[in-house]
Amino acid sequence: MDQHSAHPQHSYSRGSQDKALLAMTIGQAFDNTVAKYPQGEALVVCHQQLRYSWAQLAQVVDLHARALLALGLQTGDRLGIWAPNCAQWCISQFASAKIGVILVNINPAYRSSELEYALKQSGCQWLVCAGSFKTSDYHAMLQGLVPELAEQSIGRLQSERLPDLRGVISLDAQPPSGFLPWSQLADLGAGVPVEQLKARQNSLHFDQAVNIQYTSGTTGFPKGATLSHYNILNNGYMVGESLGLTANDRLVIPVPLYHCFGMVMGNLGCVTHGSTMIYPNDAFDPLLTLTTVAQEKATALYGVPTMFIAMLDQPRRAEFDLSTLRTGIMAGATCPIEVMRRVISEMHMSEVQIAYGMTETSPVSLQTGPSDDLELRVTTVGRTQPQLESKIIDEAGNPVPRGTIGELCTRGYSVMLGYWNNPQSTAEAIDQAGWMHTGDLATMNENGYVCIAGRNKDMIIRGGENIYPRELEEFFFTHPAVADVQIIGIPSEKYGEEIVAWIKFHPGHSASELELQTWCKARIAHFKTPRYFKFVEEFPMTVTGKIQKFRMREISIEELKVNKG
Repeated sequence: MDQHSAHPQHSYSRGSQDKALLAMTIGQAFDNTVAKYPQGEALVVCHQQLRYSWAQLAQVVDLHARALLALGLQTGDRLGIWAPNCAQWCISQFASAKIGVILVNINPAYRSSELEYALKQSGCQWLVCAGSFKTSDYHAMLQGLVPELAEQSIGRLQSERLPDLRGVISLDAQPPSGFLPWSQLADLGAGVPVEQLKARQNSLHFDQAVNIQYTSGTTGFPKGATLSHYNILNNGYMVGESLGLTANDRLVIPVPLYHCFGMVMGNLGCVTHGSTMIYPNDAFDPLLTLTTVAQEKATALYGVPTMFIAMLDQPRRAEFDLSTLRTGIMAGATCPIEVMRRVISEMHMSEVQIAYGMTETSPVSLQTGPSDDLELRVTTVGRTQPQLESKIIDEAGNPVPRGTIGELCTRGYSVMLGYWNNPQSTAEAIDQAGWMHTGDLATMNENGYVCIAGRNKDMIIRGGENIYPRELEEFFFTHPAVADVQIIGIPSEKYGEEIVAWIKFHPGHSASELELQTWCKARIAHFKTPRYFKFVEEFPMTVTGKIQKFRMREISIEELKVNKG
C-alpha cells in the first residue's frame, strides 16, 4: 500500500518527507559546492575543448556576474539567452542567478517573430546570443528586428519594436557593429568591485524568480513559465538524490540547456552534488555522445527516448566502452519498454530511471527509483517525488479511485510562480488550492505508481471506443522491425476518428502496410488496428525532442485528403 495516502482508495499520493528542501539561492548552493570541491572537475565542454574545476568555474562565473552588474542589470531584470549548448550558456546561468537577474531561455530554433515575441513579452533588457546555429543566422535576424543596433552606442539601444532591450552580447569573436563581444565582458567585470557582487548576492532570497521558460502550446502564443531559485534548485537536487549522484559522478548532458532537462536536471543536479557536467556537442549527435561517454568515463547519461534509440542504432556503437555508465534519466516523452530494456542491457545503465514532469513544475514531479524492478521502470513513470503531492481527478475535480483514468495534478515546492505577465493563463493552470493541472491523463496503482495514458487531447475516440495512443505505441515496439512509432487520430465521417501509425524502422528492416495490419489483427482488438500507416525517417519535433503530434495530424490530414469534419 502507498503509505502516503490518507484515502487508500483515492488516487492521491504524497512523496517522502525524509529529505529536507534546500532553503537557499542558486548562488549560495553554487558557492557551497565550490568551497567543498575546489579541485573537482565541474564542467567539460567537448566541442569547445574546455575544462573547468569548480574553483576555475567560480572565477569565471563571478567575473561575468560583475560584468552584468557593470551593464546596469538590477535584481528582477531579464537577461535573454539564445544559443545552443556551450560553456557560455552555463556561465550565464550561474552569473545571472548570483545577481538576481531572471534568465530567459530562448529556443535555439526560434526564428525572428518567435524571438521578438519572447523578448518583448518578458521585457528582456539584454540578450546573449550565438552568431549562428544550424540554418539560423542569429546576427542577421537581430539586425532585421533591431536595425538601430548598428547606429546606437552599445548598451544604449532604443528600439521601437523592443522598447526594453538595451543591448546584445554576441558569442562570436568578431560580431557585426553594435553587438558587444562576449570576450569584452571580462574587462567590464574587472572594473566592478567584488564587494558589489557580494552585496547583491546577499540581498537575494530563494523565492525570487530566476528563470523564464517559454512552453510551446499547440495553440496560441507560448507562455513564460516563471521559476524561482527554490523551484529549480530543489528539483535538480531531488532528481540527483534519486540517481544517487556524488562528487565522483560524471554526467553527460546531450539534451538542450535551454530546457529544464538540461539546465535543471543536468546543471543544477550536478551543482547540488558536486558532480561533473559534460556537454558532448552544441546539439545532439549520437556518435559524439557515445564518444564522449567512453572518453570521459561517464557514469550517467540523460536523453529523450529518440536520442537513446539513435544511440542504440548507431552503426559504430560496439566500438565504444560504455561500461562506466551506471545511471541516467530517460524523459521528455513516453519511454518505450523495448528501448528501456536495451538501454539497461546494451548501455550498462542498470540504474536508469524514468522521470515525468513539465516546465511549469520545475520540471520533475514523478520519478522511478533505482531499486524499482524493471517492470515498474518500463511501465510507469514512478511515484511522487519527495516533498510533492500528486492526485488524479475526474472532470468534476474529485479524486478518482486507484486504477481509474483521470487528469494528473501536482502540488508542492516545484509549482511555478506563474506565467510571466499572464494572470489569466496562470489561473487556468493552477487552481486555488495550489494544484497544477497537467492536462495529462493518468492512472495510479495501489502502491502509488503512476502510468501516463496520454495527453487529454491525444486520446482517440473511434466508433465510441476510447483508444490511448501510448498503449498502441508500446504494442508496436514489440514488432522486430519497428524502431520508433507515434500514433495519432484523424477525423473520419464514419467513425469520428481513424488511427494513423507513423513508423520508423530499424536500419535494414521494413514491413508493408498489409503485413503490419495482419500482425495487429492477430494480436489486438480490431478497433485498435490503425487504418493508415506512414513510414518515415524522422518525426516532426521541437528542439527538446518532444514529438509534435499536432503537426503529424496536420500532415496526415493533408496527405490523406481527409475531410476535417
